[in-house]
Amino acid sequence: MLFVSFVSKSQTKCTMHKPLENYAFIDSQNLNLGVQELGWKLDYKKFRKYLTEKYGVAKAYMFLGYIDKNANMYRVLQEYGYILVFKPVQYSKYKGVKGNVDAELVLHTMIQYPNYTKAVIVTGDGDFHCLIEYLCQQEKLLRVLIPNRNKYSKQLRTAVPKFEWLVFVSDLRKKLEYMKQKAPDIKSGA
Repeated sequence: MLFVSFVSKSQTKCTMHKPLENYAFIDSQNLNLGVQELGWKLDYKKFRKYLTEKYGVAKAYMFLGYIDKNANMYRVLQEYGYILVFKPVQYSKYKGVKGNVDAELVLHTMIQYPNYTKAVIVTGDGDFHCLIEYLCQQEKLLRVLIPNRNKYSKQLRTAVPKFEWLVFVSDLRKKLEYMKQKAPDIKSGA
């Protein structure tokens, strides 16, 4: 069973005069774990803005396993402008929760193929090697954003013609790190 949740067109508008025609396809588990392994959390609102401003991303598809208790998080991600594509998760007593979204990401990248000028793929997983290679051959790949410079499949390096097409989210910590807002300092009495 596949769930797709769309955001309204008004949520994907940008202040740029030129219409955006690039789409991002995000392996959310790979992105989340890749950044967390480095000891920080990604600010998904900043990340969505970064995709829009840096790469002209009009639509950002995020692929993730669906867990009921995360419904509020899904709502917030939609408010930030992500289009969520859910896959039911499987539970294993040895591996915990598993929601492999590789097939969904590839399928939606190809379903949307005629609708975007260039694709931004967000993953460090070598399983996407053939997709990235194909997008390069068709001149439809803009960039591959790899969550963790220290932990990614080298197959991604061989899939792109130029190393510059690989961007490491781990190098963008200062721009994209989630910073917990401090509560205002309220002094009692006066």
